[in-house]
Amino acid sequence: MSDRLKALADAGVSIWLDDLSRERIETGNLADLVKEKSVVGVTTNPTIFQGAISNGERYDAQVRELVAAGKSVDEVIFALTTEDVRNACDILEPVAAATKYDGRVSIEVEPGLANDTEGTIASARALWAEVDRANALIKIPATVEGLPAITAAIAEGISVNVTLIFSLERYQAVMDAYLTGLEQAREAGLDLSTINSVASFFVSRVDSEVDKRLEKIGTDEALALRGKAAVANARVAYGAFEETFSTDRWKQLASAGANPQRALWASTGVKNPDYSDTMYVIDLVVPDTVNTMPEKTMMAVADHGEVKGDQVSGTSAEAQGVLDAVVAAGVDWAEVMTLLEDEGVSKFKDSWTDLVASVQAQMEKAAQ
Repeated sequence: MSDRLKALADAGVSIWLDDLSRERIETGNLADLVKEKSVVGVTTNPTIFQGAISNGERYDAQVRELVAAGKSVDEVIFALTTEDVRNACDILEPVAAATKYDGRVSIEVEPGLANDTEGTIASARALWAEVDRANALIKIPATVEGLPAITAAIAEGISVNVTLIFSLERYQAVMDAYLTGLEQAREAGLDLSTINSVASFFVSRVDSEVDKRLEKIGTDEALALRGKAAVANARVAYGAFEETFSTDRWKQLASAGANPQRALWASTGVKNPDYSDTMYVIDLVVPDTVNTMPEKTMMAVADHGEVKGDQVSGTSAEAQGVLDAVVAAGVDWAEVMTLLEDEGVSKFKDSWTDLVASVQAQMEKAAQ
């Protein structure tokens, strides 16, 4: 087992792999990562499935069966992806049994539903029923339309990974949506201890966009702030998490058995080669959080990541100072947050379009 990844886990960070494929499942690779690399969860998205399905022959037999049964391309995608997630849930089940919050595998509602509340709720229900595993998480985007869908899913006992969170304001709305869902679940007599959730706060994309704007501004003050906004934004968010989950409202839910909605650091692969390739892991170490990493980042941490303990607790005010300096330098922060959400939804929609095209091609091949 990697000593550095173990040190990260010992510091209270749950290491989740941001990748899944049938090859990882069938070759035992995923089980090996759980055993040897401290991996205790898996996240997926349309981009990940597009890569897995388009590059792997392991899906061919199931595609042929589904085509023979007259299934549509959407039905084929639904069957392929839910099978992978169900099987990954089974591999992670011992972790789920041994821990309170880990051993989870996430699957996302169709990206085209990002601005459709009722469609998102229906998709979440369908995915939850089909995967049929208590340690699954249904990913719902933190769009304005996604917020009531988060509440509705939680209220029905569906565990949720809220994705595409960028701004503090939206994160606060996400936490409120979660608590409201728990309150409705409690009123309905559900066992709150069976409901889990994480809030996926995206990191690297913030620096990518802010740095571009700082470089355009070009002053010494602006250039000195490059590479600082993303970590600062996440640290401010963690301060909001601490505040929300210490309120009387939360304490009442906790006393009824509710689980906190852990902060999850997502998009933690470093895109700028000038920066340390482990910065979005090492600089965001804090107990009881999740860091979901692409394998490249995970292996970088295993190779040379120096865990320095908690880097987040008590840093919220200082981090807010960094964000204030970014704004003072001339960056329109609200515009950046809106742009990142819009781009995030758009990128997942594009990946879904590519996934449909890949599966359609495989279906046509299977029908020959």
